[in-house]
Amino acid sequence: MKLNEQKSSQAERDFGGTLDESNSATCIPVFLPLTVLYLLCVCLSPAASVLQWPPVLPTTAQLWDPLAPVLILALFLSSSTGFHALCITAVLLTLSLWLGMPLGYLFELLLPLAVCAIGVSFLLSLYLYICSFWAPHHALAQGGNTGNPLYNFFIGRELNPQIGSFDLKYFCELRPGLIGWVVINLGMLMKEVELRDSASLAMILVNSFQLLYVADALWNEEAVLTTMDIVHDGFGFMLAFGDLAWVPFTYGMQAAFLVVHPQSLSPLGATAIVPLNGVGYYIFRKSNSQKNQFRRDPTHPSVANLETIDTATGKRLLVSGWWGLVRHPNYLGDLLMALAWSLPCGNHPAHVSITSGCSG
Repeated sequence: MKLNEQKSSQAERDFGGTLDESNSATCIPVFLPLTVLYLLCVCLSPAASVLQWPPVLPTTAQLWDPLAPVLILALFLSSSTGFHALCITAVLLTLSLWLGMPLGYLFELLLPLAVCAIGVSFLLSLYLYICSFWAPHHALAQGGNTGNPLYNFFIGRELNPQIGSFDLKYFCELRPGLIGWVVINLGMLMKEVELRDSASLAMILVNSFQLLYVADALWNEEAVLTTMDIVHDGFGFMLAFGDLAWVPFTYGMQAAFLVVHPQSLSPLGATAIVPLNGVGYYIFRKSNSQKNQFRRDPTHPSVANLETIDTATGKRLLVSGWWGLVRHPNYLGDLLMALAWSLPCGNHPAHVSITSGCSG
């Protein structure tokens, strides 16, 4: 193990290096959870501005509810089957609505749920870090064995930790966070119905756009197997927190914003926003599918004729097709969709400061 850690410690480290090198990775596990909670508080405040002073801070009572850990546990248990889990969740939510369950109460639970998700992220990361010392050398991530415990905890020592045949990283990468995001969005919609007797057009668009994004990700879940998260990065706090806390509680912040700050969106405005999301989704899906196909089988007829250049690591980089039009076409599609998700929230600077840049 010492030899392995010695070799990987020479490799370039993400996020600035180790603690004695003023490593930002040491600060991220502290500041990122605080950022999530702060953004939620700002979103739910009357001014909804990240620059307001004094800053919006929650009370202790607002951060805890005994129902929150129960719901987080239920989400984990129901997320074990990918796209099928989304379908099962849809059936259960429909049944809940038919039985008259107050799904709008998720609005009141937003901060406690975020606190619980953050707590689970820390506990899971600690479990992964401890268990990694029993993992064989070949199972360790190259960049996660630097000899610095704090950095290794953050970035992840083991590449693909498993419990039996159950791959923890593959499971967490999409399922709990994305399904939780959809459930929270529906809770925000139902809260709006409680407050105003109907869901606004803005809320319906936000829910619909983001449901499409989640359904697409889970339908194409196998594509995650070729991403850097799975192939290269260890499973530590960085991915655990991103998957379980950052995604469900910042990506869907638009819906929470609309509950407190209702927006009147005209049919003409919606007519302009819907195609924008459609174009973004088309670019996002087509470019990602092309990249994934090339990584899985570069001899496939659909990608065999694409131009590439060799990189210093010996890999080939696409420079034609979607990847010849713009350097990161999938990010362009993501940004267009994020804009479409944010526009229903209005164009006031305070609104934009919360809703933009939170959508992945």
